Amino acid sequence: MSENKGIAEDLQGREYTGAPVYSVSREKIREFARAVKAQSPAHVDVEAAMALGHADLVAPPTFAIIVSQAADAELIQDPTAGIDFSRVVHADQRFTHHRPIVAGDELTTTVHVDSVRLMGSGAMVTTREEIVDHQGQPVVTAVSSLLVRGEE
Repeated sequence: MSENKGIAEDLQGREYTGAPVYSVSREKIREFARAVKAQSPAHVDVEAAMALGHADLVAPPTFAIIVSQAADAELIQDPTAGIDFSRVVHADQRFTHHRPIVAGDELTTTVHVDSVRLMGSGAMVTTREEIVDHQGQPVVTAVSSLLVRGEE
């Protein structure tokens, strides 16, 4: 038995598919663009986005964090995972964009727990969120590392 009493021994390899569909709206994109001070007119002006070849407003690249964290909630809230969210520190985040996220997208996410590295009474949990559109085509792959601090 490891020192870690919280993290489930079988957490690595789990998949979570229960996150609701995330509907990307123009206003969500505009709000996020303002919040992160994104400068491209394609984030706020439909004509500017279309002039660049997009079907609608295009989201800033980091917009994918909203979709991926919404899906991660299923893992965090899973009582069998053994993750105490009050002890979680977001350690790293990476995105691979297969295409831009645009207004009108209906996105579905599958969360994969790729690795769990026990560290004393804590753990580093690495997840991969595969975000696809309504046709099942890849949009973004997000990789997150969560440090779950152990008990003092």
